[in-house]
Amino acid sequence: MRGLRAIVWAAALAVASSEALADWQVWTVTDTRRVLRDEPAGKGTEVVLAAARNEGRGFQILMRSDEAVKGINIQPGDLKGPGDAAIAAKDARLYRQHQLEIKQGTHRNDAFEPGWYPDPLIPFRHPVTGEPLKGARFAAVPFDLPANETHGFWVDVAVPARTPPGQYRGVCRVTAEGQRPVEIPVVLHVWDFELPSTPTLVTSFGSPAGALRGYYRRRAKEGKDKEPEDWAAVETQCSLMLSEHRFNAYPPSGSLAPVAKPDGTFDIPAEQVAAFREFVDRYHVNAFCTPHPSSAGVKDPKAEKPKLHAWLRAWDKAAAELDRPVLFYTYLKDEPNKEEEYRYVQTWGKAVREAKSVVKVMVVEQTKTQDEKWGDLYGAVDIWCPLFSLHDPDTAAQRQALGEQIWTYTALCQLKPTPWWHIDFPLLHYRVPAWMAWRYRMTGLLYWGGMSFWNQVEDPWTDAWTYGHPKEKDKKGLVYNGEGTLVYPARAVGYEGIVPSLRLKALRDSIEDYEYFALAAKLGLADKAQEIVLSVAPSFFEWDKDPASYDKARAKLAELIVAARK
Repeated sequence: MRGLRAIVWAAALAVASSEALADWQVWTVTDTRRVLRDEPAGKGTEVVLAAARNEGRGFQILMRSDEAVKGINIQPGDLKGPGDAAIAAKDARLYRQHQLEIKQGTHRNDAFEPGWYPDPLIPFRHPVTGEPLKGARFAAVPFDLPANETHGFWVDVAVPARTPPGQYRGVCRVTAEGQRPVEIPVVLHVWDFELPSTPTLVTSFGSPAGALRGYYRRRAKEGKDKEPEDWAAVETQCSLMLSEHRFNAYPPSGSLAPVAKPDGTFDIPAEQVAAFREFVDRYHVNAFCTPHPSSAGVKDPKAEKPKLHAWLRAWDKAAAELDRPVLFYTYLKDEPNKEEEYRYVQTWGKAVREAKSVVKVMVVEQTKTQDEKWGDLYGAVDIWCPLFSLHDPDTAAQRQALGEQIWTYTALCQLKPTPWWHIDFPLLHYRVPAWMAWRYRMTGLLYWGGMSFWNQVEDPWTDAWTYGHPKEKDKKGLVYNGEGTLVYPARAVGYEGIVPSLRLKALRDSIEDYEYFALAAKLGLADKAQEIVLSVAPSFFEWDKDPASYDKARAKLAELIVAARK
């Protein structure tokens, strides 16, 4: 009798186990798209990626179940390639996707649907020390999956610079309590070329560490929080994260500062230049924004031109001592939209340019003058930075022919349907801008809010509405979800600094795509590369909405590069 009961219980447990196993659905996504909490389960677990040497590629692991699943964890495996070559699992970066509930869409988003949008990425380990994170408000793993909700993880695979080309295969294992492990096959093709460590595209996205100081100081004054105890460690972590995602890192404020001398000249101390050289080499910096020229104490650039030029010569001397291909520029004026602001740029810009210094004049303005009565800014600007929607190809091409650079940027004031940067818009909006930039031979990308505009939000981990007037929310004012942000304060996950987002990963991919265009051009394939770019991104107002199209186009670029190098 006892034996019969054991058999019955074993059969019942087998049925229950079978039902539990059948209930848990795991799938993967490699395209640049966001998967919301309410979305049904997808199909397919195999991950197929392609990358150059010295490139990072990521993919998503999604899961959903009719019943709760506890204790979920992910264990990456080595990717084994030709001969004894391998890409080590220990170098992979794993994150859990944290979701933000968005009830009211960004005001221009006609396709908005309320729901829970993933964006912040909670790391499994400390990004600098590699130690597990414990005791924080949000933990990556083990994760308990609620019933009837879709949640995801992000896995980054870094391809070392000396990795032999070829096919690499491995398995990523997903485990949970009471569930049979799910093994995800990962196939990575490594192209036979390498991306440079220092990016080609210039980025100007501000200093997250500086913004973090302001955020915590404000909260400390309000009695809501305290500042980090070790700001040097915060600066290091922020710089590393920027560099790993191919953004320009910013040294601490005042790291390079011309000192006035009794004879009327200026000098940047040699120890500052040496420290900056180490910073440039460590974080692969390609540009540095100098202080505004007025920081020299100059009030009238015409009357005090000798003093202004003496200050600029200090930067020339420092650049020569630095001996690195770093672009020095000054952010002269942001969006001059009045006649007096045009006059300001004309006066200061021409005075700076007359010195023929290494310090270039950057102005956030389009190449076509706003009002004929104001005159133009020609002769006063080295680097033009128009909004996506205000780029004028004809006048821009004229300025480029004279050796001037064109950057581009986005902000809340975009006037036409361009790739708007808000959490509730498609994630592809963060990947396509570098394609558009190359289409017009733009060399830089800027973002007005930097990465960490948290001044107007109480908790960016729970409230996506980062810009606007929070007190007006109930009155249905203008909504900007995620405006000015790409990272999140890391204290919520167990360390001081910042954590990345899905949007930052998409931008990283975009900047790396730009490297493919640049490599093709260096190999004499600029025209063919342009054809591929135009096939998916003809302009700032027209682009392929299918995320898969960009990886296909990128593969064509890679094939061109590989063939040309043989």
